[in-house]
Amino acid sequence: MNILQVLPELNAGGVERTTIEIAQALTSAGHVPHIACAGGRMEDELKAAGGILHKLNIGSKNPLTLRGNSKALRAIIKAYNIDIVHARSRAPAWPAKAAAHKMGIPFITTYHGIYNAKSTLKRAYNAVMAKGDIVIANSNFTKAHILKEHGTTPDKIVVIPRGVDMAVFDPALVNGAETARLKIEWGVGDNPVILLPGRLTRWKGQLVAVEALKLLDAQAVLVLLGDAQGRDEYVAEIETKTAELALDGRVIIAGHSRSMPAALMAANVVISASTDPEAFGRIVAEAQAMERLVVASNHGGARETIIDGAGGYLVTPGDAQALADGIGNVLALPQSEYIARAKTAQKRIGATYSATALKTATLAVYEQALKKRSGK
Repeated sequence: MNILQVLPELNAGGVERTTIEIAQALTSAGHVPHIACAGGRMEDELKAAGGILHKLNIGSKNPLTLRGNSKALRAIIKAYNIDIVHARSRAPAWPAKAAAHKMGIPFITTYHGIYNAKSTLKRAYNAVMAKGDIVIANSNFTKAHILKEHGTTPDKIVVIPRGVDMAVFDPALVNGAETARLKIEWGVGDNPVILLPGRLTRWKGQLVAVEALKLLDAQAVLVLLGDAQGRDEYVAEIETKTAELALDGRVIIAGHSRSMPAALMAANVVISASTDPEAFGRIVAEAQAMERLVVASNHGGARETIIDGAGGYLVTPGDAQALADGIGNVLALPQSEYIARAKTAQKRIGATYSATALKTATLAVYEQALKKRSGK
């Protein structure tokens, strides 16, 4: 099979990580993975995975670019005998859908996020992600949203949770020197580390986390790990809130990390403080794979990936006191109990949310799409 995945860029995030993982799976199975996007810092990973990159500004939301991008995709489909087009984001999905239908090949979408729709126009824009011949939902929560929001028939939707590469997210592969280096780099000293991974954007809940830090009895440090992606005003707001609450030196804006396993191992507790529901919430699964306990907002995909009171705690979204209480509960656990809970959670993640399961299920969807198109 020659599979073309389309997405805006290859920088950082769950969509990009899943794209790389499927490229790996295709190469391992003797197929050829193609990716159309604007490129980014993960290009080397794609190359190592055996993927072929077609650089294209396909993430543009300008409707005037749709025809040109569709034409460019048709040229790729023809030149490389593409069998399936798989769209992973709304803006590129529109020209990808047009190109796939024009060339008579299957069009698959993965519904990665819960998109806001405050107007009829925005709802129509979002709907392209529910118009695949097969629609992959990354959680049962996402599937329920698709059914309610778009009225898609249930038989078109396949639930494939995002996967954790257990060969990468393995505590045994991270040594003490690496975590010690990170702690020095962050400047956290010997204080307990609360880690909030995720791009710096309001709905990820960084401001809620800062407020929760103030309410904690423990003298912990909050590390915000992720790109601002140009949101300088929001970064300034976090810094202002930090100063107002007299938390200078206890809130670290660490930027992007290429060593997420080590970053997770350097934490005493990992949090997902999203104020809007996460469609899946990869970090919740990855943290548990690294034997870290998690405190997460009690909505969205986190309800599926974390067992409250076992792998961590589910708390009221947007509630700083609830978040502080959850963090405090984790930090107060005796080490032996922390380890026992963390190991149990890791086993569950490996059994249910592995990258291997994601890869196998996605390749099966590709085979299904081709059989359906051929009428076999």
